[in-house]
Amino acid sequence: MLCAGIVGLPNVGKSTLFNALTQSRKAMAANYRFCTIEPNQGVVTVPDERLEVLSKISGSQKLVPSVFEFVDIAGLVKGASKGEGLGNQFLGHIREVDAIVQVVRCFESSDIEHVMDTVDPIRDIEVVNTELMLADLEAIEKRKSRQAKAAKSGDKKVIAEMEILDRLEQHLGEGKTAVTMEATPEEKALMKPLFLLTNKPTLFACNVAENELGNPESNPWVAKVRDYAAHHHGTSIVVVSAEIEAELVTLPPEERAEYLEGLGVKGDSGVGTLIKEAYHLLGLRTYLTTGEKETRAWTIHEGDKAPIAAGVIHSDFEKSFISAETIAYADLVTYGSFAKAREVGRLRTEGKEYVVQDGDVMEFKTFL
Repeated sequence: MLCAGIVGLPNVGKSTLFNALTQSRKAMAANYRFCTIEPNQGVVTVPDERLEVLSKISGSQKLVPSVFEFVDIAGLVKGASKGEGLGNQFLGHIREVDAIVQVVRCFESSDIEHVMDTVDPIRDIEVVNTELMLADLEAIEKRKSRQAKAAKSGDKKVIAEMEILDRLEQHLGEGKTAVTMEATPEEKALMKPLFLLTNKPTLFACNVAENELGNPESNPWVAKVRDYAAHHHGTSIVVVSAEIEAELVTLPPEERAEYLEGLGVKGDSGVGTLIKEAYHLLGLRTYLTTGEKETRAWTIHEGDKAPIAAGVIHSDFEKSFISAETIAYADLVTYGSFAKAREVGRLRTEGKEYVVQDGDVMEFKTFL
């Protein structure tokens, strides 16, 4: 199962947010540095309003959402790449995740100490990025040293790898993350075995005060982090309030909306959005099946073809795939039934080369 690692400086709200995401108390949240040492892992369900709608069309007895994993990683401090704080232990844990959710503190509080004494999320992001870049530069240097002899022998593959290593070294030396370096698919394949920390897709979670969640744009740091994320990572942000999320976990579902409305928050508190964004950040997509027994969301990777999607249900389905009856979720909702959708020609038969789209509602035909 793919996982997203929750990363950031100590005392920015990582563990509180993790507990809210997983609706658990697995992670210890306390007002001191390194209260998290060993990573906490938890499976989260992906909010998907489409399941409820499809279940009404099919009269389903059960709903089964998609899931993936979050990992709460210990706080990083300046000098981690040289062993400060939890140092190499921290870097080793982040190396094992597939994507990064970097939590940044965007609120003032005299009750919660900041590891760098003042609140400045851009500085905090750069502290984390610098440590990850330094670790990557060290990994690149070691790799170049190991490959130097083979490169001199004229091995074309090694020479191509050395060229990529030189480009990466220059790119990181300019303070840029590896994921932002332009590279061909072939070059990306050469980069993959390096397991560079800054080559992981990243999303930023702006942790704001409770009274700011209803109007996050009133917080000047939010706009600055959004701009920084777009220009330095080519990515987006999600605004959350770990303090509110901790409260919501304790409330029954029917009281959560009322609580948020009282704070001026319309719709999701932020955690649902964060889960969805992290899911897509991992390159995951969802197709749906529906019937009287159940309506279920199935997880695939972006770009997967129909036989691979069938194999998610059962490995034998991939081998014995014939075709897939397919309709876009929006079309099925518009026409209200498979029968009506078939009448108007919106229910399609797709073959082995069809690339499954997020929200496709599918039924597979196999030799089994």
